[in-house]
Amino acid sequence: MKSPAIKVTVKKDKSYYWCSCGLSKSQPFCDGSHKDYEKGRKPIHYMSPQDKFMSFCTCKKTEHAPICDGNHGHIDR
Repeated sequence: MKSPAIKVTVKKDKSYYWCSCGLSKSQPFCDGSHKDYEKGRKPIHYMSPQDKFMSFCTCKKTEHAPICDGNHGHIDR
């Protein structure tokens, strides 16, 4: 199974807004698509403490949003 995560280079002290609803066409980041479909949905803010590679979750099953924690392996098929 291919990992439903997207590896991104993040920069120290830069703000990132992770899509928590799955509607964004700019995965893994929010593009505001939820506004028309889901009330109460908000992106999750993330600010990196350093420059690094990071795997952002795209299955939305992570318990450590926005970081992929491998829960996609437990998704019902």
